[in-house]
Amino acid sequence: MAEDKTHDNGGDNGWSVRIVDLSGASDDDTVEVVKDFVDLMHANAFARAYVRDSIERCRQGGATGRDVLEAWFAFGEDAVVVDADDDGWKSANELDDFAASPATPMERDWRAIDPRKLMEDDEELH
Repeated sequence: MAEDKTHDNGGDNGWSVRIVDLSGASDDDTVEVVKDFVDLMHANAFARAYVRDSIERCRQGGATGRDVLEAWFAFGEDAVVVDADDDGWKSANELDDFAASPATPMERDWRAIDPRKLMEDDEELH
């Protein structure tokens, strides 16, 4: 099992999540890399919430789960926990469930656990 501590993932401390554009709008499918997660559990939770939100943004009223997935694969964004191997959260494991039932606001609130936001909040306290 991957350890939940600082490790080497491209020279940065902590865990990273790569945001991937599924639309194929550019040669490089990586939109951004979000860094400095506290541990693997934090990175996994962020990736899951990010994808959950992306799927909800692709959901149209009355769409079937299949319609939602088709829209997500055409226009959505995936999230991959870098260097986590089998311990990293994988969208493929939950896509059908996500598409079948709408998320609650809490399930899709990746902003609340975004390490960039957490670092900004910490800086404001000092």
